[in-house]
Amino acid sequence: MPKALKAGFETYWKSYGQGPRAALMIHCSLASSAAWGPLAGHLSGALDMTAFDMPGHGRSAAWDDRGEIQGVTADIAAAFLEGPTDVIGHSFGATVALRLAVERPELVRTLTLIEPVLIAVALADRPDVARDHAIESADFEAAMIAADHMAAARAFTGLWSTGLPFDALPDDQQKLMAAQMPFVGAGEPALFHDAGQILAPERLSRVSMPVLLIDGSATLEIVSVICDGLHQRLPHASRAVIMGAGHMLPITHAQQTGHEILRFLA
Repeated sequence: MPKALKAGFETYWKSYGQGPRAALMIHCSLASSAAWGPLAGHLSGALDMTAFDMPGHGRSAAWDDRGEIQGVTADIAAAFLEGPTDVIGHSFGATVALRLAVERPELVRTLTLIEPVLIAVALADRPDVARDHAIESADFEAAMIAADHMAAARAFTGLWSTGLPFDALPDDQQKLMAAQMPFVGAGEPALFHDAGQILAPERLSRVSMPVLLIDGSATLEIVSVICDGLHQRLPHASRAVIMGAGHMLPITHAQQTGHEILRFLA
């Protein structure tokens, strides 16, 4: 699969499907473009999908602190688009997709946000839930402060992974996840403090394309609060909840997720 400079960053990408509509897929933290394989199999008849590796992930170049990570990744995403495209993002990738839609709406035909983690929404709407999330994230934050990236990866995956225990992963995968913790930390200004000003007054109310918000019934409470808040702010948004699913639903519940996306696109 190809690799080239996108918005000045060496980026790897792969393609899925042969459908009549172009789509761009933006994965979550600690994953890669390969994570879209299960879901892409259910969308292949409808979409011609491009999925790229974010900085510091997969086969793309290591993250080099060249700017604010959400904004840099949104610029990379925009470099793949030549016209209106169906954009699908998961977790941190969903916040990148939303920022792309806010900043470059002419490039986004429809927007699918799977488990978006724009924590600033919960801080604004439900500070009680945001405080609870801070408590459940305390081990991760302490490990990041101590620069113990292995402990940080263990705590992070305990909250956000498919449920497989971190210590059950192969050693090389554990080390890779630990090496990616600085990328996760670099996202804090965007996710907690809305560095991209996504929530600035009237900005989301001007997002005119159809939006689908997807979360799992067994996800963290803060994600459901974020989806509620975005649903209220986006004028053309709809909701779908995947029963029994947690945060990694594009992998664990690919068929159900694909069904909801296809229904939305239709």
